[in-house]
Amino acid sequence: MKLSAFGCLTGLVVLLSAPALAEDEIKIGLIEPLTGSVAYNGNSVVEGAKLAIGEVNAAGGVLGKPIKLVIEDGQCQPANSVNAVEKLVQKDKVALLVGAFCSSATAAIMPVAQRYKIPLITAVSSKADLTEQNNPYFFRAAETDALMARAFAKILATSLKLTNVAYIGVNDDWGRGGVEEFSHDLSDLGVKKAMVDYFDHGSTDFFTLLAKLRVAKPDGVFVAAETQDGSILVKQIREMGIDTKVFGVGSWATADFIKLTGDAAEGIYAAVPYASSMDAPRNQAFVKKYQDAYKIKPGKYGAAGYNALQIAAAAIARAGNVDPEAIREALHKTRYEAPNGIYQFDAKGQAYGFEAVLVRLQGGEPKVVASSPVDAPH
Repeated sequence: MKLSAFGCLTGLVVLLSAPALAEDEIKIGLIEPLTGSVAYNGNSVVEGAKLAIGEVNAAGGVLGKPIKLVIEDGQCQPANSVNAVEKLVQKDKVALLVGAFCSSATAAIMPVAQRYKIPLITAVSSKADLTEQNNPYFFRAAETDALMARAFAKILATSLKLTNVAYIGVNDDWGRGGVEEFSHDLSDLGVKKAMVDYFDHGSTDFFTLLAKLRVAKPDGVFVAAETQDGSILVKQIREMGIDTKVFGVGSWATADFIKLTGDAAEGIYAAVPYASSMDAPRNQAFVKKYQDAYKIKPGKYGAAGYNALQIAAAAIARAGNVDPEAIREALHKTRYEAPNGIYQFDAKGQAYGFEAVLVRLQGGEPKVVASSPVDAPH
């Protein structure tokens, strides 16, 4: 088939204009679990991220260009998350990556980001050793399980009068890491370990596990779980009439968890890097913006997505271009004033300087019991 001169000219124009169109925006890749048992939490990260990018673009974007979020569903699965990174880097040509929620998924994509030499920020993954892997492209804009245990183990042991604790966690890197860190710190305080057990993502029947819990007779149970799994577990603890204090890490202080769990959530203690009830002017302004946008108060994951994308946009602006090495260097110069404090990164890419809180769920609200700055790791 012969092409007319006009057809050839049209094709040439399209080819020549395609790169120019691509350069009219700056792309950031976001990998979160949008389906599966952690979807409540992954979608909250996306909400916060979209709110941040909306603010940035409304103020003129970065380097005179709008930022475009390219969102992929990693499902908290390592293989799916790696595939998402390959697509975001190879096809979408993103300048920076944010993800991938679960620590096991983030651990899987870290070497991929390093191979492509593209900066990766995690907003959530808290397994302590992620920042000990000498990956110069990895930054954690979140707490670690070790830091949270160090900040709140003594307060929990004293406030709840703990002597014998059972530990239950989701069977992944984060769940095992949370159990390990809190059991270590509480054991150092003389608290005995009644039992340790794990469950799989998406579990709906915890009665066999809870039968063991009843036999163990702990005066407290530490749980590392996200919204869907955690709400079912807590309700079944109450349904079995197990009268023990519940505390832990995860999604406890989020509106979704409180709504799903209902009255069974009352009295739970949670160690979290963010709660909507934190009393600071920046936070109250953020809560209002989030409620106006989504008709719900932000939890730790909405705040995490918001903070990570604000940090990312500011780093690109400081870099002055979208060169990955320039962005990486700019991330180390971060001093971001967040709703929950000031974020900076140490030499290993671990954030510090922001506030973490211990909350107690009362009347459907997370009431702050204690707060602690997240200091730079020693």
